[in-house]
Amino acid sequence: MSTPETEPAPPQRPLPTEGATRPATGTEPGAAPQPALASVDRKRQPSGDEARGRAMRAAISAIAEKGPAAVRMTDIAARAGMSTGHILYHFGKKDRLLLEVLAWSEADLVAQFQQAAERAASPAEKLALFVRYYLPRHQGDERYALWTQVLAQRHDDAGRQLLTALSEAWEEQLEAIVLEGRALGQFADVDPSEFVIRTVAMLNGLSGDVMFGRPRWQRDSAHTFALSALERELRLPGKA
Repeated sequence: MSTPETEPAPPQRPLPTEGATRPATGTEPGAAPQPALASVDRKRQPSGDEARGRAMRAAISAIAEKGPAAVRMTDIAARAGMSTGHILYHFGKKDRLLLEVLAWSEADLVAQFQQAAERAASPAEKLALFVRYYLPRHQGDERYALWTQVLAQRHDDAGRQLLTALSEAWEEQLEAIVLEGRALGQFADVDPSEFVIRTVAMLNGLSGDVMFGRPRWQRDSAHTFALSALERELRLPGKA
């Protein structure tokens, strides 16, 4: 998965978890605080994008804590400081809750990554950002945990198409970086499609290690390890 500077990313995810998306998701990796429950003032309910964002963030937190089967719309409403009716307006049926939240999370994380990439000075900097946004920020990353919960469920054709599209969105970002680096003469002449497949497979494996809490990543960050491997593959012949 895609990780964010400010939030998680994603698996194929497990694309992709900020975050993701792995988002990309920035702050440096570190445990995110649990949101406080907010009292509901029905006369001051948020609206539009602000309300949807608040509802989605509350849903991610509630799902991570309680699990998709146990979470209730009232749990999300309490965390968001919104009425249950307002939450139902944004999500509709509960059986679509996970997919709705994941789709929002990944769109938000990809947007964060794109904004950061636009400020990057080179394809190499964009590659480093991609790795950071794709990988989970820390063990228990909420966005990445959402990915794993969604993937564990059975989905109809529409659900599978959505999950495929979310993963491909990150893959397209990475392929664009490789093509730009090749065009500028800064990356080796690798096959972009094969490079993307290898990279995503490696990042998904590392993401699982981070979420599991493998001790080795206390000494050497997954981001540094992955980026070093990718830089070696993209290094121009004859350059140290």
